[in-house]
Amino acid sequence: MGFRVSRSVTVRGWGKYLIMHKNRHVATIREDGSCTVYFPSFLPYSLYLECADDLDTRLNNLNNFYYWCASRVLTLDRKYAKEILNSIGATQSATDRERAEIALSYHCLCLTDVYWVRSAREKLRFEDVSLYRNSLSGAFVDVSLKGRSLTVENSELLTEAEVAGDAATPGAAPKAWVKRNGTFYLLKDGDLRDVKAELLASKIMDCFRVEHVEYIEDHFDEQTVSRSELITGEDVGIVSMEFVEIYCMNHDLDKDAFVKKKDAYSYYMMNVIDYLVGNTDRHWGNWGFLVDHATNRLIRLHPLMDFNKAFQAYDHLDGAQCQTVPGAMSQKTAALDAVRHIGLNRIAEVKREWFEDEAVWNMFRERLMVLSN
Repeated sequence: MGFRVSRSVTVRGWGKYLIMHKNRHVATIREDGSCTVYFPSFLPYSLYLECADDLDTRLNNLNNFYYWCASRVLTLDRKYAKEILNSIGATQSATDRERAEIALSYHCLCLTDVYWVRSAREKLRFEDVSLYRNSLSGAFVDVSLKGRSLTVENSELLTEAEVAGDAATPGAAPKAWVKRNGTFYLLKDGDLRDVKAELLASKIMDCFRVEHVEYIEDHFDEQTVSRSELITGEDVGIVSMEFVEIYCMNHDLDKDAFVKKKDAYSYYMMNVIDYLVGNTDRHWGNWGFLVDHATNRLIRLHPLMDFNKAFQAYDHLDGAQCQTVPGAMSQKTAALDAVRHIGLNRIAEVKREWFEDEAVWNMFRERLMVLSN
């Protein structure tokens, strides 16, 4: 049965929505913006709701709800985003409310956590909709990785779970989720330079005491892609740093102090690795925390991921501006500060034969020497 986006989600008459964490009914939000929060500690970290009846509060609740829903849809700067949205019959929406409409049409499902939304009229349980329990048909991979239009035959195979899995995956590079022997893998395309950069960065990280996503060479449609295993599931999820900042702002917490208190070692090692491999894409959507679904508490920073933009700004020792520290600071300065706090933590030798480019090898060695002295 083909996937269709409901066009009645955010118009008058939607009544109320139940915000769910697995089968826990966390909160209810109504069409007029009034809400009831049953489990405050289980609200999403980026969703702030107040149970007050004045107009401003209710409008803020609606705006916050739409923003949270919209965050569970891919951004239009992702390659092939337009093709993906076209393939599910959705508009290339720009506003939070329009994007919320898309997310709500597939219950705001996402492969980063176990939150979902249902209307008060629906009799669904988490087991009925969980992305982790649904098989992806593979029909959507051509669209996500190559921008190809779905055939009539393939569009009939497209499931709600498959749309949610790919449409709600952030980032700019072409990517798609596949399920092999019960395990989810992310395939990432882009140009060959980006794929090779991610594969090389993964090998380098193996030589340091740092938790990271392993990227392995794979192939799709006779083209080289990187493959990585899904790190979330029904027991543990991830909360991006963008959402952690929202949480800290809403609870009067200093974000930088909060991060270091929770997991200083991983934070400093991230700055070390990003400098060594010249990663210029450490935006707040690709680092953050693991969260325990049993308690909804943050555990530690999640494994380092997303290195397709490694070895850029790689023609001088300073590197790019560090994106994980407050204020202006070079990656070199941030990495040196990290080494002063926790050391370099190298556990194996980086091998010359891994590098195809002599200049890249030489710059890596120079940066390593800077941190080793």
